[in-house]
Amino acid sequence: MRTTPFHSRLSELNDQGLYTHWQGTLSPLRYTHAPKHEYFAVRNSVGVFDTSPLYKYLVTGPDAERLLAGALVRDVRQCRPGQAQYTIWCDDLGYVMHDGVVFRHSADEFLLTAARPALSWFEELGAGLRVQLEDVTEDYGMLAVQGPRSRTVLSALAPEAETLAFFDHAPVKVADTPVTLSRTGYTGDLGYELTVPEDRAVEVLDAVLEAGRDHGIRPFGEEALMTLRIEAGLALIDVEWHDARLVMSDADKVTPKELGFGWMLRGVRDGSRRFVGSEAIRRELEDGTSRWATTGIVVDWADWDRLYREHDLFPPKSEHPLPYESMILDDDRAEVGYCTSFVYSPVVQRHIGIARVRPDLAAAGTDLRLELAVNHHNTAVRIQTTKMPFFDPPRKKE
Repeated sequence: MRTTPFHSRLSELNDQGLYTHWQGTLSPLRYTHAPKHEYFAVRNSVGVFDTSPLYKYLVTGPDAERLLAGALVRDVRQCRPGQAQYTIWCDDLGYVMHDGVVFRHSADEFLLTAARPALSWFEELGAGLRVQLEDVTEDYGMLAVQGPRSRTVLSALAPEAETLAFFDHAPVKVADTPVTLSRTGYTGDLGYELTVPEDRAVEVLDAVLEAGRDHGIRPFGEEALMTLRIEAGLALIDVEWHDARLVMSDADKVTPKELGFGWMLRGVRDGSRRFVGSEAIRRELEDGTSRWATTGIVVDWADWDRLYREHDLFPPKSEHPLPYESMILDDDRAEVGYCTSFVYSPVVQRHIGIARVRPDLAAAGTDLRLELAVNHHNTAVRIQTTKMPFFDPPRKKE
């Protein structure tokens, strides 16, 4: 099992020893007995998360933009040097495979991150083009510094953090080490990420922890991250969708429009922009054949309380997301969708979820029901569809 460049230091701060694996690399579930403490560190002060297991691909050469423009769903040609884009890529039938962030460093140099291995797919697309692709995953660590005090902490180390715009990145120095500082993250809050040379990772981490000591900085693990990303309405591979190449049926595939990424599809309907899967997506848009629409849901708290109190149970409010899908029903108890992520949000103080419903039921304010079990019997609680994100503080983009 691999470890990240930051592991030797972060493992000293982990008094639980609880890890999962992220594509073969150890990733902490939590650092202390209560992931809620780590969650509140991010929402109220500042937390650090080790994102090093992300795959990192360096794409260079005269045809680098051409390759990525023909592979990625979002138009990378609109990304200028010093900017980053969250994006996805699809198979030939327009079903989503992976997602990632592309960082543009110059006209012909990009760094693409991915949660799952994807190098061979891009190499196939790049055959015959003047482009070089290099897997630099092991060469760099990535550290997310997230929360309302993240700017203050990082500005003490790199003044560029003070003025860096949302989804911009810049070369800076931290602990006498050249790093890339980006205004990115996966928590829906003000936040940054540092891309650090592997051999200097611990020194940079120590500098960040020291700068954040008076601001309550603490590391957080995957359990806290799951609540944070649901509040932010952020999709997760193998939860909100599965790699279209690896599933057994179309029921487990999803298109960008169905996943809520229609905002990435500019230029697809009129045929002015082509990429892998764009023709299938164009037909879906023109013919209105989307099977689902992604929406947020909010539980009727009074109905939730009633269902449990009628059985002499205390209504649960757990910040641990459910590890399974739950069916969504209409008033006639017919299945009309399913909830992929569901949790009690400490900051919203409501049960919230990311769901997939029939497109005609996705408008904000639609009343539906969420199936759940109380005292070993199936029942349903009233819910209402809503726009996402659930938590969207102005500081995230200011």
